[in-house]
Amino acid sequence: MSAGGGLRVDHAVVSGTFSLDGQTFDVDNNVWVVGDDEECLVVDAPHDVDAILQVVAGRRVRAIVCTHAHDDHVRVAPALRVATGAPILLHPDDRPLWELTHGGDEEGAELWDVDLSDGQALTVGGTTVTVIHTPGHAPGAVCLHVPDLGCVFTGDTLFEGGPGATGRSYSDADLIKESIRSRLLGLPGETVVHTGHGPDTTIGAERVNV
Repeated sequence: MSAGGGLRVDHAVVSGTFSLDGQTFDVDNNVWVVGDDEECLVVDAPHDVDAILQVVAGRRVRAIVCTHAHDDHVRVAPALRVATGAPILLHPDDRPLWELTHGGDEEGAELWDVDLSDGQALTVGGTTVTVIHTPGHAPGAVCLHVPDLGCVFTGDTLFEGGPGATGRSYSDADLIKESIRSRLLGLPGETVVHTGHGPDTTIGAERVNV
């Protein structure tokens, strides 16, 4: 996907594990990088710093934007911050999940740098990325809408086939459906949905699944 001025979305898939509530699962995560030839935002930091840096391809990383704080989305965020010098952005409602992976107030704990908020505008490559708070899969889950590219990054909030999972701690099935209906399904139907796992879909295709 590309637009004027080299604005585009780059993608890779990396493999690792997801752990919560005493269980661990093997997972494949999408790595999404949005920007132009000079700078970019990294959406989530799953599993493998080197694989993410291959997608970045030497560009300046403006920020590491976390769609939520499950460990398979933020585990290597501190190491990626060291490698790139970019700040980590996370919605503060996901602090309990972040602390499960990176610790809290104790000495040596890793913290994120900037709180995300609903409606916040991030800029990269001459375009605007709008933060949409969509709690349900996690309390601080966010989606990232890029109108100039006709896409939205949904993390684990919305997948091909419907809402993300809500069977674990800090999740809420009714809330995720409300978030999707009220915050995402009003986007143009042709909007491409770039998910945290699995294939792309569109907003129009998912209106019958939520």
